[in-house]
Amino acid sequence: MSETPHIDIDYVANLARIELTDEEKAKLGSQLDDILGYFDKLNAVDVSGVEPMAHAHAVTNVWREGDQPGPVFDPEVLMQMAPESRENQVVVPKVVE
Repeated sequence: MSETPHIDIDYVANLARIELTDEEKAKLGSQLDDILGYFDKLNAVDVSGVEPMAHAHAVTNVWREGDQPGPVFDPEVLMQMAPESRENQVVVPKVVE
């Protein structure tokens, strides 16, 4: 197994825009080193022949008895109902800078 490099906590804290005390830096550095150590262990596992999957267990839709799709509106009707639209999309106020 490869040696996990030590984490530059000051660099990581600067990227995260957080201020840490010396005690917090020591604790966080140790925790991040442990996390990267686990990644080394995971990278050592032979996964050839294992099919990729999106979930660890089977995921299916759960329908109740009687659940049926409702009426579908034409896009033109929906765009007429929207306060503002552009290129077949509803325009909403910007909420993220």
